[in-house]
Amino acid sequence: MGIRARGGSDRSADRCGDELLAIGAFARRSGLSMKALRLYDRCGLLKPADVDPNNGYRRYHSSQLFMARLIEMLRWLDMPLTDIAEILSTPGERAAEILQTYWDGVERRIAGQRELVNLLRTSLLGGKSRFPRYQVHVRHVADQLVLTERSRVPREELEGWASEVKQRLTSTAWAYGGPSAELFIVYHGPVTKNSDGPVEVCVPIHPAPAAHDDAATRREPAHREAYTTITKAQFDLPLILSAYEAVQRWINDHGLTRTGPGREVYIPGVDINTAHLHDQVCDVAYPIG
Repeated sequence: MGIRARGGSDRSADRCGDELLAIGAFARRSGLSMKALRLYDRCGLLKPADVDPNNGYRRYHSSQLFMARLIEMLRWLDMPLTDIAEILSTPGERAAEILQTYWDGVERRIAGQRELVNLLRTSLLGGKSRFPRYQVHVRHVADQLVLTERSRVPREELEGWASEVKQRLTSTAWAYGGPSAELFIVYHGPVTKNSDGPVEVCVPIHPAPAAHDDAATRREPAHREAYTTITKAQFDLPLILSAYEAVQRWINDHGLTRTGPGREVYIPGVDINTAHLHDQVCDVAYPIG
């Protein structure tokens, strides 16, 4: 495949045949350390072709050089070993999709970190201009009947839990003619390393008698709310916390009070997973009095 270890030469396996190489020779040919090869063996990523049952001495086929270099290049992307294992065990086209999905996530994280750095630089300057990137507005929200599910969720499980509940409640809403307004998630408590909410997913619906009587519902009272709209790049932790802080600061600066917990109101028709980094994905909001 024309792949070379940096600073080394490569005699093609096709020219020398699929010979067995001692671990030291394979390490030199692949550009990997013997320590790395032992790690990849333990993880099941790159098993030796032969292991001496008496002394545990490892030998590799020269045809495994490509796989060794592929693993190392993926490691240069800071890819976790579990993701590398999935790529290695998957046919080519799907493996390329997995790689692209991983890198999209890296770019999303970097974009969020870039936004956070810009925000922190501005914040360190002090004064009232510490949050210039967030424009806060006020709107009236009418009384709503909502399908609801509330739970305590550890931070590492929040994304998966919220995604599953949003899909399920949205599906249930069609028994009432479909969602009547934007889906929102209410954070009744912080979700951090030491706190798990609780968190509540809400899907507004039109009242419909006898439809899904077992579905949990509640009334969301009419209220005004202060909100700011954020992009996908601003959505992930920890940057989204600065949006919450910006709205809270705006409320305090305008002599208003928060009358309910913070929430994320999702823009209809926008899939956060496929949205571009600069696409608007949701509003960060607080009810106000």
